[in-house]
Amino acid sequence: MSEKAQIDVCFSPFLYPVYEKEGQIVVVIDVLRATSAICTAFQHGVEKMIPVATVEEALVYKQQGYLVGAERNAIAIEGFDFGNSPYSYMTDKIKGQTVVITTTNGTQAIEAAKNAHAVVIGSFLNISALCDWLLKENKSILLLCSGWKNKFNLEDTLFAGAVAEILSKHQAFDILDGALATKYLYQQAHQNPYKFLNYSSHKERLSAMGLKDDIKYCLTLNQTNVIPVLQGKYLVLK
Repeated sequence: MSEKAQIDVCFSPFLYPVYEKEGQIVVVIDVLRATSAICTAFQHGVEKMIPVATVEEALVYKQQGYLVGAERNAIAIEGFDFGNSPYSYMTDKIKGQTVVITTTNGTQAIEAAKNAHAVVIGSFLNISALCDWLLKENKSILLLCSGWKNKFNLEDTLFAGAVAEILSKHQAFDILDGALATKYLYQQAHQNPYKFLNYSSHKERLSAMGLKDDIKYCLTLNQTNVIPVLQGKYLVLK
């Protein structure tokens, strides 16, 4: 009898080597805001995205004529086309284009997991489509939280719990302790995630910058059915 697929949570890209396993699907999570921005870009017609870890790499692509989104410490970097706000990708300008993106946390997590069996982008915006796909794949899943500069954050953990909550209703998976903990956390927060995150550090950071609309949008369920996956250096639609 074969072992059941497992669901686990890694709370920081720094810890990824501890959780890395052959054949697993890695769901990269950066709710506020990189993975939400990526899902939004695909919803609005981008053909491919190239996630890069450094601003220097992004600049090389910019000089080659690519559209580029670049952000550090929640601030869009001057001279690039976009920042990290989902709203900046709600434009016809990106339709059919390949867009490069670098962010403080999310693209670092993608870089850490790039050699996994599969890397998929997760956000509240695509949670139902994502979970349906994960169920069909029936492989072990690692929910990789981008965190904040390799430290734990609450919003990515909350999303991991939402996924664990949905998938645990099926008998296809063994839910390991990290996923179980996040599931219990989400059960406390699910009626009002925005309020639950009221004093979380990154929510306060973005709120102080006048980005409350970004926060509310990124915590909204099922705005899209897109499932961005990593193929080579590109994010493309599954």
